[in-house]
Amino acid sequence: MLDLSVELIHATVQLEQPLGDGTRTVGTGFLISSTAPDGRPQTVLVTAHHVLEKMPGATARIGYRISNADGSWSYSPQALRIRDAQGRQLWTQHPSRDVAALSITAPAQFAKAAIPADYLASDDTFDKNEVGAGDEMMALGFPRGLAANQAGFPILRSGRVASYPIAPAQIFPTFLLDFSVFPGNSGGPVFVSRPAAAGATAKPFIAGLLTQQVELNNERLEIGIVTHAKFIRETVALVANPAAPVTMARTAPVTGARAASAEEAALNK
Repeated sequence: MLDLSVELIHATVQLEQPLGDGTRTVGTGFLISSTAPDGRPQTVLVTAHHVLEKMPGATARIGYRISNADGSWSYSPQALRIRDAQGRQLWTQHPSRDVAALSITAPAQFAKAAIPADYLASDDTFDKNEVGAGDEMMALGFPRGLAANQAGFPILRSGRVASYPIAPAQIFPTFLLDFSVFPGNSGGPVFVSRPAAAGATAKPFIAGLLTQQVELNNERLEIGIVTHAKFIRETVALVANPAAPVTMARTAPVTGARAASAEEAALNK
């Protein structure tokens, strides 16, 4: 069985773009292996849409890592084209959620590290694996652009699911994770490395990607907002087929009073 913690560490990359004033925009992305329209395998970079949208230039940097013969690793960022000559975005975004995907040509070592798309959760994955409120999930990212070491590996952290229910995605497109979120974490994978369900059918899975931190009245609440992996599946499918079906997430009841949500607190901060 895939050791998803280690495999996702290898598949997770830092995304950055210098802004020319000594600062930079930083986010996190991870690689998924999918199938191109012609049937060939392709490597797809997944991140939050706002990570790429906030990068004004046409070229970002993607933080590849190269293993050396002596067992060491070298950080080897490369240019990543995210806009064309007219300034139009080259990535595909989900029509209703903060998810982006971009087909890339990665070094062979990184293309091999991409996670198969079938590890992305669907609506019934949480029930089948008996994962819900209070259970632990892992998250990878680069908080404030900080890496775990000079080789540029992401920082692995954990938190507990802080909301209920977490499916179906059309009604509950996001869920909460109880851990501290910082700029640079956005776009990183959130995953379950050891499902609660027993038996040969239980396997680790990617639950979603981190899109926001919760702030209310300018106060950080140490809570992350995770976008359901179903929307990652759909965005990856859109890369190959722009006419692929998508789920338009329900954001609010049509009539009657409604409670304020953590997602609204983050959006309206």
